[in-house]
Amino acid sequence: MGLALEAARATPDGDVPVGAVVLGPDGAVLGEGTNRREADGDPTAHAEVLALRAAARRAGTWHLAGSTLVVTLEPCAMCAGALLLARVERLVLGAWDPKAGATGSVLDVVRDRRLPHRVEVVGGVREEECGDLLRAFFAARRGRPGDEPAVDASPWTPGARRE
Repeated sequence: MGLALEAARATPDGDVPVGAVVLGPDGAVLGEGTNRREADGDPTAHAEVLALRAAARRAGTWHLAGSTLVVTLEPCAMCAGALLLARVERLVLGAWDPKAGATGSVLDVVRDRRLPHRVEVVGGVREEECGDLLRAFFAARRGRPGDEPAVDASPWTPGARRE
């Protein structure tokens, strides 16, 4: 998660600070990504998608069986679908996203039994640190640097996952 947090902190100005890293079966880094939607003007430039693209290039195949994706924020539906299509084995996430998360919060795309592949999900890793990064970004965006929202007002409150 440390590498994913480093990537999130390197997110271009204006983009939501999310970082993702793909690890191969041997633990080697295959790909890394950070949100670049604003920087690239690309609605698909999510950290997870960019990390998967980089990993596929490095591995020489789209089939990333045995790999792990580590990301600072729970993936959305698009990114959850990309994890399935890439045959990622495991997802390790930091902060849950109770508004748009698709790996256990709002939806659970990656563990849908109707689909031919499922992804193991390990959530809440360094959750508070990942959430702090997001809360600081949105506080600054509102024009009130350091103005933290009330604990129950933030979707990135530790333990905010919906059961």
